[in-house]
Amino acid sequence: MTALEELTKLADTLTNPYIERWKEKGGKVIGYYCCYCPEEIIHAAGMLPYRMRATGSTSSELGDVYASSTTCTFCRHCLDQAMRGEYKFLDGLTTLHGCDHISRTFDAWRYGKVPTPYSPFYLRLLDIPFKIEALSLEWMRVQVDRFKRSLEEHFQVKITDEALRQSIKTYNEKRRLLKSLYELRKKEAPPITGAEALGIVIASTSMPVEEFNEQLKKMLDEVNGRDGFSDYSARLLLAGGELDDRAYIELIEELGGLVVTDALCVGLRQFWDLVDEDSEPIAALAKRYLERSISCPRMVDYQRRLKFISDLAKEFKVDGIIVQRLKMCDNWGCDSALIQRRSRKEGTPCLILEREYLMSAVGQMRTRVQAFLETIGR
Repeated sequence: MTALEELTKLADTLTNPYIERWKEKGGKVIGYYCCYCPEEIIHAAGMLPYRMRATGSTSSELGDVYASSTTCTFCRHCLDQAMRGEYKFLDGLTTLHGCDHISRTFDAWRYGKVPTPYSPFYLRLLDIPFKIEALSLEWMRVQVDRFKRSLEEHFQVKITDEALRQSIKTYNEKRRLLKSLYELRKKEAPPITGAEALGIVIASTSMPVEEFNEQLKKMLDEVNGRDGFSDYSARLLLAGGELDDRAYIELIEELGGLVVTDALCVGLRQFWDLVDEDSEPIAALAKRYLERSISCPRMVDYQRRLKFISDLAKEFKVDGIIVQRLKMCDNWGCDSALIQRRSRKEGTPCLILEREYLMSAVGQMRTRVQAFLETIGR
């Protein structure tokens, strides 16, 4: 099996052999819901950070018990998986107020509605600011420090500054390697598809970072000698929130589009910015996670976010933008309209696709994507 196959297959299952081996050795796994959660703190505690998803879910029946009719299906399926005990490998869970849907999902955990394998099960809600300014940066620093202390207290471990510095270096290496992967996608004939790239980023959130870095180095060597993909009708930028199913991108690419970059929650936003390795660790982490180049729609800085997506489209020479958003997602409901308005003003065609967490209404989606590609085909 090639390194590319090894990494991308990890996106198709909720757990994997890496996690199983980690648990067999007595390691702890901490789930997190948002890319604003500082993974380095968890890693420096000797634990494995795991990006939450509901891969493999087929129903939200149990999750619907504690979800309202306006809760997005990502949260419903995550909650359903939790009720069925599919996250039994977790030793804890942390998140922030990214949106009301995630917050209410977290409430089901902290108010004892979700069966947990360990007691007491670690739960932490991070209070992340919504604005970027001097006061909020200090607030963020305090929150990161409190997160560190809460892990130390709950698991009876010590997170030293040296351990934090080493974690920052290791995660920065991962980010540089992933950016190198994205650099390859700027080529006229990229050696990797958008679906494969998404699978690789998902793998980076569900296995030990040291092992991922080694596998990604091998994979970069493999794809550098690979024939590029040139039989496409349009280069695309895919934007939006939670997307952890490669089948969505595969559908787009089967129709002739090629996703050459993204502005996805589980994608470019996960790794794009580095942490300053020369500054005090807690302050450096607070600055990187709060002041990242491309923020989440939860943040009140939409003009900066729109400019980043616009510049990204030019940098990767895209012919069009597709914004995918989950139904009932308020944050992306606003941002998708703003992205479409700005991109059209700049002469870049833009399509908004509303979807559910599981693949559904595939025929309608296929028709809309095909029509969009026909209007911008080279």
